Amino acid sequence: MNQPRKAIALISGGLDSMLAAKTVMEQGVHVEGINFFTGFCVEGHTHAIREKDKTKPKRNNALWVAEQLGIKLHIVDVIEEYKKVLLNPKHGYGANMNPCLDCKIFMVGKAKQWIAENGFDFIITGEVIGQRPMSQRKSTMPIVAKQSGADDLLLRPLCAKNLQPTLPELEGWVDREKLHDITGRSRKPQMAMAERFGINEYAQPAGGCCFLTDKNYSAKLVDLWQARNSREYELDDIMLLKVGRHIRPKPHFKLIVAREEGEGRFLEGYKREFVSLKCSSHSGPLVLVDGDPSAKDLYLAASITARYGQSRNAETVDMAINFKDGSERTIQVKPLADADFVQDWMI
Repeated sequence: MNQPRKAIALISGGLDSMLAAKTVMEQGVHVEGINFFTGFCVEGHTHAIREKDKTKPKRNNALWVAEQLGIKLHIVDVIEEYKKVLLNPKHGYGANMNPCLDCKIFMVGKAKQWIAENGFDFIITGEVIGQRPMSQRKSTMPIVAKQSGADDLLLRPLCAKNLQPTLPELEGWVDREKLHDITGRSRKPQMAMAERFGINEYAQPAGGCCFLTDKNYSAKLVDLWQARNSREYELDDIMLLKVGRHIRPKPHFKLIVAREEGEGRFLEGYKREFVSLKCSSHSGPLVLVDGDPSAKDLYLAASITARYGQSRNAETVDMAINFKDGSERTIQVKPLADADFVQDWMI
């Protein structure tokens, strides 16, 4: 008897990749999932620590999709390799710091490498022609296949009928007639398909998200690079950009202000790596100071910190300053008035 063909599906955690994998599984192909962790993924980060996100499921949606499909999921750490994609994208950035086309080429290329090493036959993605302005156009679909090295081993089940047949279709590993011809940005066809498959719960229909598509996050990342005069970054750097208010009063230092209790607890884990501020006479947020502040800078930072929490309208407040060596000093400051706060300091 012929052994069933094996495919690896790029699983973002969204509906499209879920449906693409399900479509091929329905044809008797053995499917496993793969998810590449760049450090910029939205899932499982701020949802878990922010009070306003308490109603959202605290889950990694890629893992959850794999569970719903009943398939194995391989999570691959590509943080270091991805730096080259972000810093020098051949095809440029999207509206923000998102190198979407280069990102897709990179991930499909990694999947091609994975199937060669693990004895799988082809690759599945949830791409749909016309869905994303940078990476999912009919003109860019061949670019992804060619430059990733996947060529005709890359199958896009949701829009396959609008593309040239791939090797899995030509060889009869999958029936092309049972694939789909979805185009455009409307999610109605996918939602109808989900209903036919009996899939009643799924993450946002648009699929997995990346912080690099977010205007505010991208501004914080660019600010970090400019302040350091270097585009290098570590995982802790990009994690901290996802949390708190970021305020830069001077080019050489900035404040990271916890917006709520969950963020404060998260920032507590970084206190040994930064100078930190917390009001000791009133209830208020934990604040990290990133950079090289002078004594005068710390006084300004303390005055800004006093703007937040119950000390906002006080005449003076006691502000505890904790240094990285474990020492502590308390100073008395006057909260910075709204009229004195420069909005340009907000990143």
